[in-house]
Amino acid sequence: MLLGGIRYLLPVIKAAHEQGYYVITADYLPDNIAHKFSDEYVNVSIIDKEAVLRVAQQKRIDGIMSFGVDPGVVSASYVQEKMGLPSFGPYESVCILQNKDRFRAFLAEHGFNVPKAKGYSNLNDALADQDAFDYPVIVKPTDSAGSKGVTRVNDKSQLKAAVEHAFDKSLSGHIIIEDFIEKQGCSSDTDSFSVDGQLKFVSFNAQHFDLKAANPYAPAAYTWPSTYTKEQEAYLTVEIQRLISLLGMKTNIYNIETRIGTNGKPYIMELTPRGGGNRLCEMLRYATGVDMITAMTRYIIGDSVPEVGQKPYNGHWAEVILHADRAGSFEGLEIAKDLPAEVIEEDLWVKKGDHVNPFEGANDAIGTMVLRFDKANAVFKAIENVSSWLKVIAL
Repeated sequence: MLLGGIRYLLPVIKAAHEQGYYVITADYLPDNIAHKFSDEYVNVSIIDKEAVLRVAQQKRIDGIMSFGVDPGVVSASYVQEKMGLPSFGPYESVCILQNKDRFRAFLAEHGFNVPKAKGYSNLNDALADQDAFDYPVIVKPTDSAGSKGVTRVNDKSQLKAAVEHAFDKSLSGHIIIEDFIEKQGCSSDTDSFSVDGQLKFVSFNAQHFDLKAANPYAPAAYTWPSTYTKEQEAYLTVEIQRLISLLGMKTNIYNIETRIGTNGKPYIMELTPRGGGNRLCEMLRYATGVDMITAMTRYIIGDSVPEVGQKPYNGHWAEVILHADRAGSFEGLEIAKDLPAEVIEEDLWVKKGDHVNPFEGANDAIGTMVLRFDKANAVFKAIENVSSWLKVIAL
């Protein structure tokens, strides 16, 4: 059973079918695209863990996960525990990882580098602490994904609007305010894999943003390798292993966000026990040949996991998240002919005449583009200046 129905589930469904598995997709939106490719659809709220458990028991499923869909991770872990199915790790550990407030507290308790942070369940309490933080801060829901509800606040005059926005996007009615960690180079947001609690594949990338977008904190592109030094990557790898060991995690894909602060400290910003959105696992399969999707699909059913190991990048890779600058009617893409890259894949999710929205989060993306470059300076120049070679035309 796969919780959710978004586009990023399609390669998981494909991998499951290649293994001969029967796939049930579940959420409360029957028109979601993944349901067109699964073998069966059930209508249930994926954040209602008891309802998901009842359906899973009725269907007598052999495995369950939530890939690229944050709201379903806790429910999937709950069902795993209650039905004795192959699991990500302890249910309580998954709950910690899926709640930004509890996660920050866990990091602090165990001596990880962590920004000062505090969680809130109502507007008045958050505003009462407006003088307790050193601005800028980041305000965000504790349980949302896709950069929804996230705002950088430069001074306390902006705090109320940001807090209200975060509460509006929170599923559980909880938000977090934390110090904004000014970064060296680019932050990283990519996927890694453990087998029986031991990291077998670790990746770092460079996360890029469109500062002109409606939400400048929604990732607009990714490049591999990262901007980190080997020493920084090694430090973070040790800390990631320490974290999943403390939590008792098992075999799993992790979407991991890290950054290096201007203070020189490496930070684990997020670690969620699921494949990331924005096709990150697919990008890593392109770049290294490592197939985490098939490995995870087999594990979650209880079958043997194919070998997963560290492999180098085959060149310099980029993924561009296609999006419109403003609302309008989609007309097409214009790509410069002198782009110094091989276009590996252009995956467009809209057609001419479709309405498109300004880029406020991952759900406003209209497609992706996969590029391979031979040189690092070429990939960075292209991705830091996407508008010089790519036009998304919306009228």
